[in-house]
Amino acid sequence: MKSLRHAVALLVPGLFALGGAMTLLVLSIARRVVLPAKRPADVEILAVDTGAQTIELTRTPDTELPGRYGLFTTGTHGYVKLGAVLGADSGTVRRKLLTQIEPGARVDRAAAFSGWYYSSPSELHLRWENVLIGSPAGPCPAWYFPAASKTWVIQIHGRGVTRAECLRAVPVLHAAGLPNLVISYRNDGEAPRSRSGAYALGAAEWRDVDAAISYAVRRGAERVVLMGWSMGGAVALQTALNSGNRSRVAGLILESPVVDWRGVLRFQAKKAGMRAPLPDLAMSALSAPLTARLSGADEAISFDRLDIVARAEELDLPILILHSDDDGFVPADASHALQRARPDIVTMPRFSVARHTKLWNYDQMGWSAAITDWLRDQGLSASA
Repeated sequence: MKSLRHAVALLVPGLFALGGAMTLLVLSIARRVVLPAKRPADVEILAVDTGAQTIELTRTPDTELPGRYGLFTTGTHGYVKLGAVLGADSGTVRRKLLTQIEPGARVDRAAAFSGWYYSSPSELHLRWENVLIGSPAGPCPAWYFPAASKTWVIQIHGRGVTRAECLRAVPVLHAAGLPNLVISYRNDGEAPRSRSGAYALGAAEWRDVDAAISYAVRRGAERVVLMGWSMGGAVALQTALNSGNRSRVAGLILESPVVDWRGVLRFQAKKAGMRAPLPDLAMSALSAPLTARLSGADEAISFDRLDIVARAEELDLPILILHSDDDGFVPADASHALQRARPDIVTMPRFSVARHTKLWNYDQMGWSAAITDWLRDQGLSASA
């Protein structure tokens, strides 16, 4: 830590010595890391057949895979559900529409492919209620799905999305007899905004999860399982390490998690055609108070504290990691490294082909069985 502080102290004046253009570039990259971005359009709708209820999309590593998915669109429908792949060629994919699109409906070409599938809790046909959780950030809305067990699951969504991402997991957890609390957290567009409106990559968001644990305990929970999706995995891990309620945390389920931000950001920078040392300079900028604020963050972010592989010995509770080797967005390398470092507590069944946070979509039976078996093996399931 001392050597890192020394390196950062040297970096800040050195960064400005690089010149105005380079400094602005590095700060711009850092800003993109922490500031929430709008959902990008990543696929084109080429044709909709309202008679056959099929849709033709550009072919991508996501759109070509079997399973059930969602599509954010504009026009008459804001969100549609997609089913089986019916045909494909080198550039297009034709899929079954599971949302009825009527003749004459306007569906614009730009769309965003999604693994959410469910967009509202009412679609699950389970009893649920809207609740508010008082956190240090302010009142955070959540969905509560009651069940009989005194062990609750608190679900934490990922970066740039909202809690609807987590709805896929509610049925399998509810079938295990576990109440579900699906939460929002600061700066996600539903919960209150911090001063800057920037993500802290888990370094601050865990406090909102800690408040959710306190809420569950007041409502009768004796212990909780945290389930984090993507960046929500980083938030769950920080909660398990920092929470004053950590004795209540009985286990973690991590879905396509960020276990070490450095590897993720370097991977994404390389995919974007960004050359070294730009991603490392951006992370160093976020690590120092002055340049962190100039990048839009509320405060400096310690990437050492967010590196859970390096901190593996601090963990003391069972963890299930669900991560595809073909994730394509958050590499599974750090997840595997954590499993190798702590085989005594980390269970990580092998998954491949599925894309980021889309294991349920691609292999619902295998994904659900992994969760059901792990809950039973850890004595957390309340079902017979």
